[in-house]
Amino acid sequence: MADHATPNLPSRDFTRTAQFYGQLAFTESWRDAGWLILKRGGLILEFFAHPDLDPATSAFGSCLRLDDVGGFYAALMAAGIPEARTGFPRLHAPTREPWGGLVGALLDPDGNLLRLIQEPE
Repeated sequence: MADHATPNLPSRDFTRTAQFYGQLAFTESWRDAGWLILKRGGLILEFFAHPDLDPATSAFGSCLRLDDVGGFYAALMAAGIPEARTGFPRLHAPTREPWGGLVGALLDPDGNLLRLIQEPE
């Protein structure tokens, strides 16, 4: 297996987390009382139980480096996640950065910030 890393993010409720990411085509590959692993193609998100988390004060996040940020973002929009500046979950539309990359964001129901990054061609 090639070297890789997977983000470890908090979840207040594994069932709710799996349902939220399930609408984005992530499937459950592991769950026990303290850990949840979700996969979507080459993306792997791991969650640990954190029932007392306040999403508004969460500082957890990760970068998802994607080949097609626009396509992934369209799937997020199709799932009904709003573009907004407050509330959870929410989206921030991708924009072209000065360094040439395309960057957007998803904040999930637990306040986890997932930066959606597409490298310049």
